[in-house]
Amino acid sequence: MLETSARLLRLLALLQAHSEWSGADLAQRLEVSTRTVRRDVERLRELGYPVHAIQGTAGYRLGAGAALPPLLLDDDEAVAVVVGLRTAAASSVAGVEEAALRALQKLEQVLPARLRHRVRSLQEATVRAGTAPGPQVTAETLVAIADAIRRHECLRFDYSSPRTGQTTRTVEPHRLVSFGRSWYLVAWDPDRRDWRSFRADRMSPRSPNGSRFTPREPPDGDVVAWLSRQLSARTWPYRATVRLHEPAAAVADKVWPGMGVVTAVDAASCLFTVGADDPTTLVWMLTSVDADFTVLDGPPELTAALHRQSQRCAAAIAELPADARTGEID
Repeated sequence: MLETSARLLRLLALLQAHSEWSGADLAQRLEVSTRTVRRDVERLRELGYPVHAIQGTAGYRLGAGAALPPLLLDDDEAVAVVVGLRTAAASSVAGVEEAALRALQKLEQVLPARLRHRVRSLQEATVRAGTAPGPQVTAETLVAIADAIRRHECLRFDYSSPRTGQTTRTVEPHRLVSFGRSWYLVAWDPDRRDWRSFRADRMSPRSPNGSRFTPREPPDGDVVAWLSRQLSARTWPYRATVRLHEPAAAVADKVWPGMGVVTAVDAASCLFTVGADDPTTLVWMLTSVDADFTVLDGPPELTAALHRQSQRCAAAIAELPADARTGEID
């Protein structure tokens, strides 16, 4: 039989692992009587853990309390939390960095040596790429938006747009999307009777929220694909749509988020919508997918850029032997 302190920790771990336990099951796991289980539950309550009795089943569950009691984490959970906190410390959510570093310091102080070694090995073996800071949004703004989404309440906010300046908007919020280095709200705009997206770092929510609404089906059935399509179509000065002569599943892994939108057409082809700052970059993005394609819609500059690229590639291999130009290798 476990000593009392060790048994309390074991009991707490069991309660955290599953939503509900019967007293008999806990007694069996701990190899004690149900009376001892009841006494141990009382000790946990005295320590601040909200252990609730389940009426009619002689069972228990761990609930949420007014304060955060200590948590028990297994090895993998502890490492996952450390990695998550390190990532949060470099996030685009303003004000989270300091809190994440404080929590990280507390956790690393109590990590067993074997886990501290694993965490340090991971830290020393990895390099963070693409650290250019994105626009920061406050945690309070994200929480206010998320709360309106959860409550199905219209969200009122001031919006600062580089195109239209400062405006006040009222929308039916649907989802927050973390896209690239920015946060976006996808919402239904009753005034414009259409779906709209808003950069969260440009929003200043007003209180209180507006009236409740009935949630709508997401735009195009997929809010992330819709947002990708909107950003590709709205942001870039040069845009194009091509038909890739490969199924969508075959090219999906070659298109990174924000690069463009792939839409399935049939078993042998798909549409690829892309945008870029200049025609040369547009050509590179289209050819990087490594699939035959047909241009369906694009600016005249794209045609010229594709022609220049084809001439440049042809000239690069013009002096090679004929068999090398065709890719034949002995």
